[in-house]
Amino acid sequence: MNNLHDLEKLVTQVRRDILRMVHKVNSGHPGGSLGCTEYFVALYNEIMTQGTSFDMDGKGEDLFFLSNGHISPVYYSVLARRGYFPVDELNTFRLLDSRLQGHPTTHEGLPGVRIASGSLGQGMSVAIGAAQAKKLNADASIVYSLHGDGELQEGQNWEAIMYASANNVDNLIATIDRNGQQIDGTTEDVCALGDIAEKFKTFGWSVLSIEDGNNLSQVVEGLKKAKSETGKGKPVCIVMNTVMGNGVDFMMHTHAWHGKTPNDEQLATALAQNPETLGDY
Repeated sequence: MNNLHDLEKLVTQVRRDILRMVHKVNSGHPGGSLGCTEYFVALYNEIMTQGTSFDMDGKGEDLFFLSNGHISPVYYSVLARRGYFPVDELNTFRLLDSRLQGHPTTHEGLPGVRIASGSLGQGMSVAIGAAQAKKLNADASIVYSLHGDGELQEGQNWEAIMYASANNVDNLIATIDRNGQQIDGTTEDVCALGDIAEKFKTFGWSVLSIEDGNNLSQVVEGLKKAKSETGKGKPVCIVMNTVMGNGVDFMMHTHAWHGKTPNDEQLATALAQNPETLGDY
């Protein structure tokens, strides 16, 4: 296992990256990105088996699919910090002709990105297809995916969720970011989701929870536990409780920062709460 202290330093630096990226272009989605920072750092630096260079097919390695593509800032930061592309390319976020579009796409050829994920609700279907392809190819690697809780209001998810259990897609670990917020308010006010864990269980999935998805050690252990549940005939779901805007006090516990960016003064305050650890780009 990587040193937990080093991973925590990376978490703090990724938060700085997110804040600086969206501030520079006055555009982007910091709230959900900050809430999932621990997940991405753990997944890419502790959990997944990755190739030495990026290959779109990903044979013999674990795959990840981001379904709620608007949280691209955290995705790009972690990919860059993991060595998929130069860290200084984060400077091009959301600029014309950049490979780092607001929602990840594939035609720019950005290493690490295998699907476009601007339209919500599609990632579950793609992840299931990739997992089945691995089974057909006798590839024992695992497919991971991340989904917003509000995103589950898209009906396509539930067709895919039903399909996965009916077809014993047991090499898939789908994580639900349960922050209770979406663009127009809380998930309870917009369209209440009920008990997500029980719904997945009813659909035939093996379900685990991470009580504090902003506690790095809990995230690492939760992902390891989920990995141990693969290969047992059922797809695996993690319901991960997070706080939108985590790590920046004035952004936390509100949907207001779903797609809002900090001004100069707010950026300075936020960065002061997350001191530089590995060097800004």
